[in-house]
Amino acid sequence: MIVVAGEALIDLVPQGTGALASLRPALGGGPFNTAVALGRLGSPTAFCSRTSSDAFGEALLDGLRRDGVDVSAVQRGPEPTTLAVATVDAGGSAAYSFYVDGTADRLFTAPAALPEGTRAVSFGTCSLVLEPGATAYEELMRAAAAQGVFTALDPNIRPGLIPDPDAYRARFRRWLPSVSLLKLSAEDAEWLGGTPREWLAEGPAAVVITHGGDGLTVFTRDGEHSVPGEKIDVVDTIGAGDTVNAALLHGLAVRDALSPHAVARLGADDWTALLRFAARAAAITCSRAGAEPPYASELAGVLDAD
Repeated sequence: MIVVAGEALIDLVPQGTGALASLRPALGGGPFNTAVALGRLGSPTAFCSRTSSDAFGEALLDGLRRDGVDVSAVQRGPEPTTLAVATVDAGGSAAYSFYVDGTADRLFTAPAALPEGTRAVSFGTCSLVLEPGATAYEELMRAAAAQGVFTALDPNIRPGLIPDPDAYRARFRRWLPSVSLLKLSAEDAEWLGGTPREWLAEGPAAVVITHGGDGLTVFTRDGEHSVPGEKIDVVDTIGAGDTVNAALLHGLAVRDALSPHAVARLGADDWTALLRFAARAAAITCSRAGAEPPYASELAGVLDAD
């Protein structure tokens, strides 16, 4: 079982151009998208969060259930659902503004225990920024790592939500001893400062950097490996990084490598296959509107490709 911990929200995606373009509500949030992608790939997955009891919250849970995600660990509350207004540029890249005050996911509390059979827990995005929930997710991360559970982190930086960047950067460094796999975009890496080698020295067994359409690079203590991006007509990039998270976790699970020691034993051929699988999965997501990650049938044979 892979547990994804973090927020589920509603993306309001513009239909057309101009400041007053109509907005289409879509299910979203980085952790939510990661959980959906894992479910579609066929990994047993559970979602750990706090969602509203409003209509949007019900829709989010229904979306998880449709893709086979266990929602028994989701907490509920009467507060409204977080909203994210997306802006998509001519190249398909998305930026967001958030409506987060008083929303349900901010009041997440760390559970007493993880679901039975948990092999890995994935963290990231707004849930590690917005208090008081951020401290609770951090507590869960540290507890999982202390129990020997594999932990994955995608900071997925949203600068507009971070009032004190230097404090957040320091907090990020304090997370690293509790992180098994760190994945982040090149833009996030630049914003955070530091280098993959510095981060590896502080805890993670591997650091994966995404470069948009230019591919992915993994850094391990034994070296680094890169693969090019998949060429595709981009509709938008919503959910692409979340799909990479899911593809990496699914691929590691298939290889029975959801432990820091197992990750350290992976060779160049293993990483090449994993990164190509993640690149292909993300490309499929980018080829359609919104966060619509691929199903296992759309990636048949890719994970084992040479």
